[in-house]
Amino acid sequence: MQDFKVAVATCLKEHIEELTLEEITALIEVPPNKEMGDFAFPCFKLAKVFRKAPNMIAAELSEKIEPKGVISNVTPLGGYINFFVNKSQLAETVIKDVLTKKEKYGHSDLGKDKTIVIDFSSPNIAKPFHIGHIRTTVIGNALYKIYDSQGYNTVRINHLGDYGTQFGKLIVAFKLWGNKEAVEANPIPELLKLYIQFHDEAEKHPEMEDEARAWFTKLENGDKEAKELWQWFRDESLKEFARVYDLLDIEFDSYNGESFYSDKMDRVIDIIKDKGLLKESQGTNIVDLDEYNMPPALITKNDGSTLYMTRDLAAALYRKENYDFEKCIYVVGSQQSLHFQQLFKVLELVGFEWAKDMIHVPFGMVALEEGTMSTRKGRVVFLEDVLKQAIEKTKETMLAKNPNALNVDEIAKQVGVGAVVFQELSNSRIKDYTFSWSRTLSFEGETGPYVQYTHARCCAVLRKAEEEVTTDINYELLNDVDSAEVLKVIASFNKTILNAMRKNEPHIITRFVLDLAQAFNKFYHDNSILVEDTELRKARLALVAVTRQALENGLKLLGMQAPERM
Repeated sequence: MQDFKVAVATCLKEHIEELTLEEITALIEVPPNKEMGDFAFPCFKLAKVFRKAPNMIAAELSEKIEPKGVISNVTPLGGYINFFVNKSQLAETVIKDVLTKKEKYGHSDLGKDKTIVIDFSSPNIAKPFHIGHIRTTVIGNALYKIYDSQGYNTVRINHLGDYGTQFGKLIVAFKLWGNKEAVEANPIPELLKLYIQFHDEAEKHPEMEDEARAWFTKLENGDKEAKELWQWFRDESLKEFARVYDLLDIEFDSYNGESFYSDKMDRVIDIIKDKGLLKESQGTNIVDLDEYNMPPALITKNDGSTLYMTRDLAAALYRKENYDFEKCIYVVGSQQSLHFQQLFKVLELVGFEWAKDMIHVPFGMVALEEGTMSTRKGRVVFLEDVLKQAIEKTKETMLAKNPNALNVDEIAKQVGVGAVVFQELSNSRIKDYTFSWSRTLSFEGETGPYVQYTHARCCAVLRKAEEEVTTDINYELLNDVDSAEVLKVIASFNKTILNAMRKNEPHIITRFVLDLAQAFNKFYHDNSILVEDTELRKARLALVAVTRQALENGLKLLGMQAPERM
């Protein structure tokens, strides 16, 4: 699709040799008032170059620029040059493009033959899949969909927390107080209860911590009883996790967790040793990162057992050798930023030039209104409970408005889960926030249900019209401001996706679907669509159809459904 912003920049470039086309494009703004124009170029940066006041530069350049192609008018206003887009040409370009490409609108083959690995979700085995996990899960899934839309071969990895001293603790707890039938009947809550009980008892009997470490060492060394218990904890936990992923409609290409790398760590340790980077410090083996203003990276403990760092180094090497990725993205909370800085630095020092392709995508933390979440203290909100309550609340709302509504269960799931997902993605991922039931389950204002309802409204209009939508329309009939606002938002979709991908920021897509829903609802409120005038009706139906398609495509990138009825 023609980029109208670039078209404006190209007109300006003919008269501004001192700036590149990219620099000019970056400076172009959208005026706060539609009557001022569709785009505006500030001349303040040119004041030193031309040795004139910005308003004089704006006036002189406006005289020189001849409106042509997609530009219908050029006017100076203060220190700005304002551009008006040819609205009928905008309408023709957007409508033909969307109706031709349909569900592929916004897609490209930019990433053809390139692989992106995304490590996300990664809950801990035998621990609750709680509300704190939703951020990595839905951000990672949205990034997968964004990269996938641009033609990348995208590998989704669920790097399960299925190794470490906590399994020694759990084995001790289960052997002391566990009940097999109780665990199989209700796996995560029962295992959580045992985990909490261990910590309560270990405060009174610190020697239990040593016993737990001993059991983990047995697990690392392949002890039969330890391995069987560990495998059982893992299998039972995955059954629980599968229910949550099913609700969210999320799949993975690999569930290779930390345990998968248990036989791959010696090689990594040997590589570090061969490079002369491994040093002994207080009985542990480290890579000294003092020169890079970082604490040392701990590679093995004094009893020979491995750590997160060892396993992540082995995982990085395995992924490069197996997937030959262009980027390996870790969607992990911001409190792990130092760990990833150390990880990437160790890979770089070892001599892996691909260390530069490793990316940490951090996000802010989730707190509860009653305080910080703590698995050890049992203060958690289960993610499955949040999703189920959102679905139930949606169902109640739907039936209250329409007791005879069709497909209530299916639509309630689409909208309820969508409400939770959209809230998670509606702000910059780096922001911390406090989880609130009332805010999560509210469907008012800038929410997922609002966008989904706008899509359903478009579907309702098209159903009622009962006629084929075509590109054979009079585009001059979409010259009005309301239509142009909708079409301008739709025209920005490709750029929006690339921007979201470049910044690894799904909330840029949420902003797009909100802007489009708001622009369309204004158009819908102020303009009749199913009018007697056949030509006007055809033109406006085409606008409804492309809005519907763009909303569906945007929602899909967020990992949300686009219901046809609500």
